[in-house]
Amino acid sequence: MTSTSTVATTRPARSGARAAHKGQQTRASILDAALSLASQKGLEGLSIGTLADITGMSKSGVFAHFGSREELQLSVVREYHARFEEEVFYPSLHEARGLPRLEAMFRRWLARVSVEIDSGCIYISGAVEFDDRPGPVRDALVDMVRTWHTGLDRTITIAREEGHLRADTDARQMLFELHGLVLALHHDARFLRSPGAFERAEQTFLNVLARYRADPN
Repeated sequence: MTSTSTVATTRPARSGARAAHKGQQTRASILDAALSLASQKGLEGLSIGTLADITGMSKSGVFAHFGSREELQLSVVREYHARFEEEVFYPSLHEARGLPRLEAMFRRWLARVSVEIDSGCIYISGAVEFDDRPGPVRDALVDMVRTWHTGLDRTITIAREEGHLRADTDARQMLFELHGLVLALHHDARFLRSPGAFERAEQTFLNVLARYRADPN
């Protein structure tokens, strides 16, 4: 038989767990709305008031989950990066080391760009908004982009070590070219609405690979 003291200690614990879970769900819903808003209007377009209107919550309710507009922006940057890794980086690690993995990373990157044409890339819009504005948000954006670049750089280096790329391949130079390709794609596809932008990006990627690929003989 369960004692009265056991019931007294178990019920509050369960109640607290449910409240914490509900709080996490609410925060996730707010963050999802914030990410959507930031993708369209930039990180500077975020505000506690706007999110309160979108989510149907009070300003104090939204504020309680983040504490400040800056923390809200930081949370959006972290969430965007986490989703980017889940969609682009981690699935590519299942591919064989070297060139197959590099190709998978880049093509998943292009696939994500295709989805973001109508919304926007927070890495790119954030760079425009915060390139000359020191502070935690800029630092977070820089850290996230550098983390992605480090992963690409390492993948290129492994492809060279595996003999898939030329022995004299400069990983940082190749990374620069691939990143520049994606920036050009965003510009042509999102800003200019240029037909065939993705096809040209794919062909440019193949051209880059052809220049760096090791001689099969």
